[in-house]
Amino acid sequence: MAEALTSVTRASVETALAVAMRKISAELRGPMPTRLAVIAMGRFGGHECGYGSDADVLFVHDPLPGYPEKQASDAAHAVAVELRRLLALPVPDPALVVDSDLRPEGRQGPLARTLAAYRGYYQRWSAPWEAQALLRAEPVAGDAALGAEFIAMIAEFRYPEGPAAEGITAAAVREIRRVKARMEAERIPRGADRALHVKLGPGGLSDVEWTVQLLQLRHAHALPGLRTTRTGAAMAVAVQAGLLPARDAAALMAAWELAARIRNAIVLVGGRPSDMLPARHRELTAVARLLGYPPGDAGQALEEDYRRAARRARTVMEPLFYG
Repeated sequence: MAEALTSVTRASVETALAVAMRKISAELRGPMPTRLAVIAMGRFGGHECGYGSDADVLFVHDPLPGYPEKQASDAAHAVAVELRRLLALPVPDPALVVDSDLRPEGRQGPLARTLAAYRGYYQRWSAPWEAQALLRAEPVAGDAALGAEFIAMIAEFRYPEGPAAEGITAAAVREIRRVKARMEAERIPRGADRALHVKLGPGGLSDVEWTVQLLQLRHAHALPGLRTTRTGAAMAVAVQAGLLPARDAAALMAAWELAARIRNAIVLVGGRPSDMLPARHRELTAVARLLGYPPGDAGQALEEDYRRAARRARTVMEPLFYG
């Protein structure tokens, strides 16, 4: 399902980009003064989109010879704005939110940057979590050559080779651990049962994904098989390489897949995304029945299954991620 939803999202972005570029070219009364590529990030880049997922992206451009950089940057920005507007229009299908907050400087930074500007930022300013975010970067639309150049450029940042060929530094590992702990503390709603938060709760999606990504940051420079945007594929390579016991990987995968299925079912039942298992009996039962649980105590059975899977995943995750 995730691959199919990702393909639909990609097609939507490709179509919107083509329409946006035609519009801006018409307004400029000439060709686009820059090459432009859209880079998928997050679940979009990881081929893990679910119902209600945003499309996390970066916009990268490269001015064509003979055009001033400001003119090229203005045109690239206008295309990015128009693409986001088009995908947010009310249509029979739910609107697709295009999220570009993973770009350098977040919401304070330019919506579109040149390839050289991205390189300069990552060389001077990027934080460990930004290198981690780049693990899922993958071109999805626009100029294919420029997309490939961007991917080649970020290799040294997302697959770092530290002192003594150790990959990510110990200081960067500590910072990533700190960021994750802060996210768990600040983003889970106050008063909520943390164990039932399928994204940030113990053993949830974040636990599994950040554990796998830390293995990638540490070992992908020396192990090419880990250079994938997909969580499951990276986990399988880690098992083959002896970095992760097969039993532990199975526990992580079971919790991760169940959490993803729950999130999708919540959207289908309630009509909107949520990362919490429903507290209301009726909604929880509907989610459980949609996931194939038999009549009776379906909601309770689902909750117990998730708690059990998440506990096992957290037991595996803590020594791997926190040491």
